[in-house]
Amino acid sequence: MLHDLKMPTRKEVEEALLVTLFNHNGTIKEFATGEEIVNEIASRFSLNENQRNAVLERIYRKENRIVKTPLWHRLLYRAADSLAKEKLVSRPTSTIHLTNKKEWMLTEDGFDKALNLLNIPKTQKEFLPTKSFEVQKVVKKLVEASRPENYNPFDKEKKVSKVTRESAIRTRGFRFAVIEAYDCKCAFCGLKINSPDTLLWEVEAAHIVPHSENGKDDVLNGVALCRLHHWAFDAGWFTMENDFTIRVSSKINSLPSDYGKMNDYDFIRIFSNQNSIILLPNRKEIHPHQSAISWHRENKFCK
Repeated sequence: MLHDLKMPTRKEVEEALLVTLFNHNGTIKEFATGEEIVNEIASRFSLNENQRNAVLERIYRKENRIVKTPLWHRLLYRAADSLAKEKLVSRPTSTIHLTNKKEWMLTEDGFDKALNLLNIPKTQKEFLPTKSFEVQKVVKKLVEASRPENYNPFDKEKKVSKVTRESAIRTRGFRFAVIEAYDCKCAFCGLKINSPDTLLWEVEAAHIVPHSENGKDDVLNGVALCRLHHWAFDAGWFTMENDFTIRVSSKINSLPSDYGKMNDYDFIRIFSNQNSIILLPNRKEIHPHQSAISWHRENKFCK
């Protein structure tokens, strides 16, 4: 009977939690009875029904009553609590202030450890959709900032130098803020798709005033674009009017008719004869700022 109730060690559960957090893009719900995440982690250890349903009974002397605690839930919580003390995850009581959800969330150190457990290079962090507590703090700051009437899309303090931990977090915060604002869709064509393992979104966070021109890592200087339209936007084939109408370069008229086509889909000319407005975030406060758009129209767009 005791053999049937043998549980994995806390260290094993801690590592399983980090990997599970990574697989769920950095967050998982609290360990309430009936939550799928509880059974998902149990399945990683092939726990049987007796192990999953075993109950620990103890006497609560203050009220002279017996308290029953599911043993597996207790082990999960203690493992998560240990990770929180090591600052590898944030507790639900902290995460709720960022996301309005009671969730366990990876920290940057927890993210690094999960990558190590999975043998994934840390250089992939920039491209993965995995949230961390530090990055979400940047996202919250970006999306909740007041919208200035006179906006300067340039960051005078931005320097082209070696990437620091702080700058990497800021860059990922910009990417998350922009992509989430546009619901992971290209603002031009509406494409929304992720990789089969759900670890990568096709859409990218594009700077309107480019990073190379010291453009700010700011939602007001950002727009979500698929890779194809991101390239075309940076190359000057597209720009936007101040009312967010898509404008196509007149240079398109000098291109051979088979250029820019994928079978019957012409990814540039499709916008030539339409007054198409880009897909915009629900909140007007985080729409692209006209100052950034005007700069792109005057400096990057091939009229």
